[in-house]
Amino acid sequence: MNDPTRHDLPPAELSRTFPLTRRGFLSLGVLAPAVLGALPGPASPAVSAGRFARPPAGVRPMVRWWWPDGHVDPAEIRREVNQLADAGFGGAEIAAVHHSIRDKSLLDPAGHGWGSPVWNAGVEAALDQAARRGLSIDLTIGPSWPAAVPTITPGHPAAAKELAHGSVAVAAGARYAGPVPPPAVDGEPVRELLLVQAARIEPAHSTRDETGLDPSSVTTVPVNGDNLTWTAPAEGEWLLISYWQRGTGQRPESGPHTAPESYVVDHFSRAGTQAVIDYWTSELLTPAVRGLLRRSGGALFEDSIEIESDALPWTPDLPAEFERRRGYALAPYLPVVVLADEDPVFAYDAVLTRHARKDFWDTVSELLNEHHFIRLRDWARSLGLRLRAQPYGLRTDAIEAAAILDVPEGESLGFKNLDDYRCLAGGRDLAGGEVLSCEAGAYQGGAYTTTWRKLLLTMGGAYAAGLNQTVLHGFSYASAPGAAWPGFAAFTPYDGKAGYAESWGPRQPTWTHIHDVSRYFARIHLIMRQGVPRVDVAVLRQTGYTKTGIGASWFTASGVPTGWTHQFVSGPLLGLPTARVRDGRLGGPAYKALLVEGDRFYAGECTMTLATARRLLELARAGLPVVLLGDWSAASVPGVPRDGDDERLRALVSSLTSEPTVRTVAAQTDVPAALASLGVRPDVRYATPSTLLTLRRVDGDVDYYYLCNGRHQENVKPPVAPIDHEVTLARTDRDGVPYLLDPWTGRVTRVALYADDGQEGVRLRVALRPGQARIVAIARPGLFGTPASPGPSGPSGARAAGARTHATSTDADQVTFSPAGRLLVRAARPGTYTTTLSDGRTVTTVIGPVAAPVELTSWWLRVESWGPGPAGTAKTVHTVQLDRLVPWPEIPELADASGVGTYTARLDWDGSPAYLELGEVTDTCRVTVNGRRLDPVDQLHPVIDLGSRLRRGSNTVEVEVATPLGNRLRVADPEVYGGLTRQPYGLLGPARLVPYGEAAAG
Repeated sequence: MNDPTRHDLPPAELSRTFPLTRRGFLSLGVLAPAVLGALPGPASPAVSAGRFARPPAGVRPMVRWWWPDGHVDPAEIRREVNQLADAGFGGAEIAAVHHSIRDKSLLDPAGHGWGSPVWNAGVEAALDQAARRGLSIDLTIGPSWPAAVPTITPGHPAAAKELAHGSVAVAAGARYAGPVPPPAVDGEPVRELLLVQAARIEPAHSTRDETGLDPSSVTTVPVNGDNLTWTAPAEGEWLLISYWQRGTGQRPESGPHTAPESYVVDHFSRAGTQAVIDYWTSELLTPAVRGLLRRSGGALFEDSIEIESDALPWTPDLPAEFERRRGYALAPYLPVVVLADEDPVFAYDAVLTRHARKDFWDTVSELLNEHHFIRLRDWARSLGLRLRAQPYGLRTDAIEAAAILDVPEGESLGFKNLDDYRCLAGGRDLAGGEVLSCEAGAYQGGAYTTTWRKLLLTMGGAYAAGLNQTVLHGFSYASAPGAAWPGFAAFTPYDGKAGYAESWGPRQPTWTHIHDVSRYFARIHLIMRQGVPRVDVAVLRQTGYTKTGIGASWFTASGVPTGWTHQFVSGPLLGLPTARVRDGRLGGPAYKALLVEGDRFYAGECTMTLATARRLLELARAGLPVVLLGDWSAASVPGVPRDGDDERLRALVSSLTSEPTVRTVAAQTDVPAALASLGVRPDVRYATPSTLLTLRRVDGDVDYYYLCNGRHQENVKPPVAPIDHEVTLARTDRDGVPYLLDPWTGRVTRVALYADDGQEGVRLRVALRPGQARIVAIARPGLFGTPASPGPSGPSGARAAGARTHATSTDADQVTFSPAGRLLVRAARPGTYTTTLSDGRTVTTVIGPVAAPVELTSWWLRVESWGPGPAGTAKTVHTVQLDRLVPWPEIPELADASGVGTYTARLDWDGSPAYLELGEVTDTCRVTVNGRRLDPVDQLHPVIDLGSRLRRGSNTVEVEVATPLGNRLRVADPEVYGGLTRQPYGLLGPARLVPYGEAAAG
């Protein structure tokens, strides 16, 4: 959970306040261990049909498991581990979070706080039971967020610090005698004066919000105790500026969680991180916990770096570290880096200001990565754990941090578009990592009203951006002091009203169908971890921020809708040992080209460090295609230059642009032509722009494609429409044939209708509803068994599959393989259909009479309505006969019902095969025909191929629908949830049977 969009400013504001990359790969020495010394993860075996149908625990989704500090019972903890295991989850992250408890006097931080003996007993129970059930357990690094411990106070050397400033105006020639100007923003009373400076006001450098200063006028003013005496020069108006170092006094969210209270640590110093390690070593890592952790396969987790300061985030060693890393003193530039209420206060000329701020934040970024992430990662590994973290929230290089972490994580709440994920994916993939995680589904105000459909729509596109681990936000411990029905929930009530996201779990009626959803996620994760990624283009991001929504030139707006894929890399990553060119491709993702654009965070300025320029020249000479976008003839280094830096950079750029593998273009629209001239084409191609999102992974000679009909950015109009068009997919094996892997049913079937385009790849039709996803594997015939078999075939099956003719075109609705391997033509209308086969023959097929679709309007509805009872949830049964489908609120006895409804229809049928179309359903559903439960339903497109399951004569069709709890909570707890709008729960339809005819081709 994080404070959304805290530093996410529009491009103009980013250009004004966010800084850029400096000289040298200063962090490469600490990045290398992320590649060379990474914890060995479990090998990802090749996917078989059986493994896809039953994915292993290591790829199953996780939950964020919220505990009300140590107010937990080990027996209940074990029960909840069992609930998660039974529901198909692979792990849980334990977090001490209780924002919903407004009266903190109900809590006992001394006896039941985070890190107390009862907390440790709960952790031991969770780890032990998880080991028994094959789940992994992750532990958050502190209570709530950010990282904090109870062994420090705001003034402690390990506590978070800030640099506050004060100022007073002095007229020309006037004398100031008085106290040192106090900080302009309130804060901790204990403070240390760092420096006092005088600077002349320069109106030409002023902006709407910043007072302009003359940098050549900045001088240090001596101080006598708490006072100073200074006379201004005879010309101009002057400012005396004081700089105060003090603790921020920041505490973890919604405390207290401990006694004494915890304070946030300094994330930029060794001392701050060591305080975390020391507390864990002395208080949390009991002998039992240590032993269990090594069996857990889990991770330590840190949420986004939300350092709250109304002044400038700081660490006492910053001036010395800045001079050591940047090569010049920080003091003359302090006026333009200080902040008040998170905004800059003073400015020099625009370029110098921008470059000085860039150097400052680059230094902060390096300190965060070296002193915090790398130290925590290495310590976690010493415990047999990994480090999972959200490496953003500050103006730091999150792309570089993603290369350091064992598991970088993003979030669906704060990330504005898929490029925010692609930043982290670039760091992970170029460093050779495997997992990119996501805090999923933290919707503001969505408590007890969030549908799985909404979550599926949110996550569909994110997987195409590289995600392959889903951590649901979240699963709450059953109870807590003062919690009302349906139990403790970490974030609801929130400020007295419906809060964030959901508390998924058995309290929710939709948990009835959770196994269908959890396996859907697990199957996608499984495929998204096979082999290595294949990405068309890397975009060099001069400033490695994420959670900004800032995209890539041309690719974001125009490239993605036409099939291109891209990721972001930052300068330090180019020095990784994995960033090598082989056969014209870069690194593990095998980028076909590198796009270098101006800094999107700083008005598109063409800046580059000398080290980056040298490395680009090496890569280009090794055969990597490079495209420079913009006017690089006057390129400059991003920080404050030393003498000759800009000239040296321009010489390097001149050498770079003279290489035959390099193109320079002036406009974004010129990018595709430049790529084409370099022989670079996307792996996925289609004729017209589409909302199809794709991701390719290659495992040996098998290609896996994740395909989703989504949008690059959520909440953008017009909404996504269905797509239905041909797509050409590149392949590794010239003899590979396409298989369809259905993430809902787990079935693998060989595709019967496609065109073999030779070296171009495989061309097939893709039809997807909004948010719907499918997986296509291109592999040697027989790898997944015969077309109709969910399991692997023997040698005879492989030979038969290899010899099988397929269709290349048809005017029928569909062509499939029968269980015996024959081609079948299917259509919903009678007639004669023509099909062209891969051996060159054209065959005709006659489909005889096909009945018209039949709408199912008469249903018996049995609803198990959930509500508060004397011992938890009470369930009341209502039975209703319907002559048409309507939402539950239109049925008087179900107006405020939430729960599980079973719709039963009885009908006579002639035995024809048919589809069952359910239409609109809220929320999840399952289907049973004649007492036999069918495969899980695609919750985004609930159409089921019944085949021959409808027998001749009498048949019974049952549709079980589960809802959120919102409608019931509106009346059960009106003070909190009374403002919710009634939702149209139930099977809304139209529900109909659509018969089809089927016959052999030819």
